[in-house]
Amino acid sequence: MVVTSLDNIEAVRVAALAELESIETLEGLERWRVSHVGRNGDLTKLLRGLGSLDPESRREMGAAGNRVKALFEERLSVKEEVLKRALLYASVDDSIDVTLPGWPIPGGRLHPTTRMVRDLCGAFVSMGFQIMEGPEVEWDRYNFEALNIPRDHPARDMWNTLWVNYADEREGRPMLLRTHTSPMQARIMEKTSPPIRVVVPGKCYRYEATDATHEWHFVQIEGLAVDRGITFSDLKGTLYEFARRTFGEERRVRFRCDYFPFVEPGVDMSVDCFACDGGGCRVCSNTGWIEILGAGMVHPRVLEGVGYDPSIYTGFAFGLGVERIAMLKHGIEDIRSFYSNDVRFLQQT
Repeated sequence: MVVTSLDNIEAVRVAALAELESIETLEGLERWRVSHVGRNGDLTKLLRGLGSLDPESRREMGAAGNRVKALFEERLSVKEEVLKRALLYASVDDSIDVTLPGWPIPGGRLHPTTRMVRDLCGAFVSMGFQIMEGPEVEWDRYNFEALNIPRDHPARDMWNTLWVNYADEREGRPMLLRTHTSPMQARIMEKTSPPIRVVVPGKCYRYEATDATHEWHFVQIEGLAVDRGITFSDLKGTLYEFARRTFGEERRVRFRCDYFPFVEPGVDMSVDCFACDGGGCRVCSNTGWIEILGAGMVHPRVLEGVGYDPSIYTGFAFGLGVERIAMLKHGIEDIRSFYSNDVRFLQQT
């Protein structure tokens, strides 16, 4: 059939849909598909004749033909679903015993990161810390400037920042996805008078390539304690007790100098390898020690920035990566496993 008018296309549409209504098997439905929308179907043959028409008619007839083809495909899909459901119900034995117990529903479980957050926070809560949370979309002021990291300071290169396409032009305050949970130090101290003892779990974001040990999003726990007379000994004692409660009472700890702009002095803390008891193995890169967090005494400029007098108040802060602790504790080799949504991994942990 050659397309000469819209009537030709309409005739194909009416006849095909009438035939579709009478089909009662999947085999018949497949024959209908081949006959009407297949490569050699009547609609396809009809549209092949468009080349003999003038451009205006070809455009009009082509559009009409495509609408009919789309309609055929939609009705085909609906009909197929109806026939499959009918076939399924027809296969059910009417004598089924409805009193038999149903199929068991598999029980869910907490994500390993969530469980680790609860365990780590629980260790600090038992030492008198409170749990608080903060915004994941943060102002530059809290993420950097209030933490002794001014604009153009080279320390900002330590955090590969994801900036948000929004800024308060009147005040010149750019926004970002927080790169660490440390902004809550300033937020909490601005609204709270000492003594302060808090831990802040939350998700952080970095613009960096992912590999077995790096993810662009991860969970951190920030800790902060501020009061009169807090010393570095208090920091060491708190973190030592945390390590014993998390990794075992026999654990030893090691502190080494490190740099973080918002603390002075700054340290990293390691525990002796729980896989080899400090003898050296693959887990600890044959050093006998595993670094688990960074910490230090709150920098006087950070205290001054929130209105505290550093000659009266002192404090310590620390931050740790939750996934890293979970990887060390459970022998997980790839941090990407936490967020790949692979049920096989989640069922193991």
